[in-house]
Amino acid sequence: MKHFRLATTSNMMQPDFIFGVATSSYQIEGARNTRLKANWDSFCEKDGVIADSSNGDVSCEHIAHWQQDVAIMADIGVDAYRLSLSWCRVMLEDGTVNLEGVKFYINLFQALKVHGIKIFVTFYHWDLPDYLDSQGGWLNRQTAYEFAHYVETITPYFSPYVDSFATLNEPFCSAYLGYELGIHAPGHTSQKAGKIAAHNLLLAHGLAMEVLNRLSPSTENGIVLNFSPCYPLTNSDQDALACRHADEYLNLWYLTPLLEGRYPDIADLLPDDVKPEIAEGDMAIIAAPLDFIGINYYTRKVYQAGNNVLFKEVNTNEYAKTAMGWEIVPSAFFDLLTDLNKRFELPNIYITENGAAFDDDILDGEVNDLARIDYIDEHLLAVEQAIQHGVPIKGYFVWSLLDNFEWSEGYTKRFGIVHVDYKTQKRTLKQSALAYKALINARNSN
Repeated sequence: MKHFRLATTSNMMQPDFIFGVATSSYQIEGARNTRLKANWDSFCEKDGVIADSSNGDVSCEHIAHWQQDVAIMADIGVDAYRLSLSWCRVMLEDGTVNLEGVKFYINLFQALKVHGIKIFVTFYHWDLPDYLDSQGGWLNRQTAYEFAHYVETITPYFSPYVDSFATLNEPFCSAYLGYELGIHAPGHTSQKAGKIAAHNLLLAHGLAMEVLNRLSPSTENGIVLNFSPCYPLTNSDQDALACRHADEYLNLWYLTPLLEGRYPDIADLLPDDVKPEIAEGDMAIIAAPLDFIGINYYTRKVYQAGNNVLFKEVNTNEYAKTAMGWEIVPSAFFDLLTDLNKRFELPNIYITENGAAFDDDILDGEVNDLARIDYIDEHLLAVEQAIQHGVPIKGYFVWSLLDNFEWSEGYTKRFGIVHVDYKTQKRTLKQSALAYKALINARNSN
């Protein structure tokens, strides 16, 4: 069997470093009839927006198979499980609690605790209640306050079990992909909408942090952001400037407000009607102190200068690619982590998502996903190198535990270290899961 190459003496192989796996509610839970309708349910009803015209109604049926999924995590030996709550499953439209949904998560958490698995909960991984979407969604400032109410209502039920709370997962995807490009729910295509949504999401985060720090001060409380480090196509000053603009617009737009209470300099270059609508006191709320930041990394991006645009993305073939068409560049992961550490006063960092989609097939009962093992291995080594350079990384979570509903790609892309047969719901540990198990076993035997 192929193994990961982390040395037993490395920082990541010490007892206090966390190895985990991650999922999200809409992508795995199924059981559509036991929760409110979500924005993604409505989005999936539109023609042509999902690659295979599928939806999250059934997915991995985690609601039915959660005990098996916990047993799989226990078998692999993970230290922690990162999951998201379904806002639509735990809350009702009148703002009260759906006790059936809450009980599901409590049962799950209790089972995880039996196995000594730490629980990292994200409150929002893109599945907004549809009734709020119909009232404007993240274009409506009131949604930020609805989110804070949801967090305040639910936190007391779960804080006795949870080790870490994250407010949002990847507000970039919710705002930019959902409101500016329109390739994610709710499918708006407006630069102004993207910037309004981004600000309201960040405000929601800040309001929720006040709630968490008041109601759950013993948990680590923070946020999860995704980053695609930016590189210029050439060494020209024009491409370098375009690269900086892209980094500020796509990456730092979400980080700089959190850590410095302001938007990046590129905000001054935007048309007046696109600039964020900031009410008095907003930036102080957004910049609430963080116990941690989760960093999700998959690939890099390359940019060049363009006519009448601040930056233009370029597709290159410099590196091998995953099934998503994303370049495999572990050195960019190292660059990202060390650059952020130089530019900002970072809190603790968790790598909350890192992984790759490949075209996996079961042959003789096995999934020999050696390309995924190589991908994870190379990125683990990049994380180890970043720790050696002083980046305060405390844990690493593979995306994902299970093959699942991959948003606009439907079920056409498989990120899991566990294969799911969507017809039978049979789970099969891939070679990557077995390699991850061997790594954790080696750490534990040190």
